[in-house]
Amino acid sequence: MREDGHSHQDHSHQDHSHEHDHHEHEHPEHEHHEHEHHEHDGGWRDRLRQRVRAHSHDTGDKIDSALETSRDGIRAVWVSLAILGATAVAQAAVVVVSGSVALLGDTLHNLADALTAVPLGVAFVLGRRLATRRYTYGFGRAEDLAGIAIVALIAVSAVVAGYEAIRRLLHPAEVSHLIAVAVAAVVGFAGNEFVAQYRIRVGRRIGSAALVADGLHARTDGFTSLGVLASAGGLALGWRWADPVVGLMITAAIVVVLAGAAREVYRRLMDAVDPALVDAVEKTLLETAGVRGVGAVHLRWIGHQLRAECEIVVAPELTIVQAHGIAVEAEHRLIHAVARLTVAFVHADPAPHPGSDHHETVAHHRSPTGARYGREHG
Repeated sequence: MREDGHSHQDHSHQDHSHEHDHHEHEHPEHEHHEHEHHEHDGGWRDRLRQRVRAHSHDTGDKIDSALETSRDGIRAVWVSLAILGATAVAQAAVVVVSGSVALLGDTLHNLADALTAVPLGVAFVLGRRLATRRYTYGFGRAEDLAGIAIVALIAVSAVVAGYEAIRRLLHPAEVSHLIAVAVAAVVGFAGNEFVAQYRIRVGRRIGSAALVADGLHARTDGFTSLGVLASAGGLALGWRWADPVVGLMITAAIVVVLAGAAREVYRRLMDAVDPALVDAVEKTLLETAGVRGVGAVHLRWIGHQLRAECEIVVAPELTIVQAHGIAVEAEHRLIHAVARLTVAFVHADPAPHPGSDHHETVAHHRSPTGARYGREHG
């Protein structure tokens, strides 16, 4: 506790993970944010406890939890790479013998989706590195960079698929081996749906927006594969235009996915959070004994973990120790109330007297952007 009443615990090194599990089962309304945690490894945590400063709780389980989420993410992207890679190879073989541009578009999209495992895998590995004096927040935001790479891959697949569909529409050609094309379409749907469910489930559990976006992308790919099945049916009826038209429809679907993925990545890069999380933080702070009001509340995602910076108002007659105790209790309650929140900074300000301003000295340096004031008891 500094003399200004500021409390900080780095809960990436705090032992709250089991309490989190208990709390989250009691509050299912947070399931939208996938407030789940994992079982933890044992073994080397005791050695880590001796090397990291603990504030009021043990450190090992929280470190284990962070490592476990990274391992889950890495496992998810490599499993996805294996399944979608095999799917794309099988479809590519049929493209070569059939000449279907609709199937080509689906194959390219599946290949791009498989390749997103590479930047995501790199991001999860980087995210496990400890913070340094240069990268003081750690390397969790490598996931956001991976999101940019994913968006670029989706864009390239859309351009290639659209070009080939337009070229075939202008220059019609026969498509052969329709049964093989239909089977390849079904294989594409099955592979993508499996990967979609797996990625979304893991991504939401560990709080990774990039992995969830990738899973939604895979789900759309599955439905585009069904479009290829429709194309094969149209060709069987003699509709030569069915193949390039479905190819264009697949391109349009890819563009829709591209827009959604770009929006999610943009929000992460701009430090956007669900407003419900801000409401939960304010409510928790106001319900803490000794807190008279809540000032600014700032939240941001760093990888798949949340950080918070908050201001609370306490009675001006309190001692530094008493104000510190309230700030620590507020921080402790936040860690339990908001899942994926691993670091919280709680600054205690004395309630001002009429006409007084405890921040007058630095007021002209402060920007009003993003400040939130006026939430008080009573």
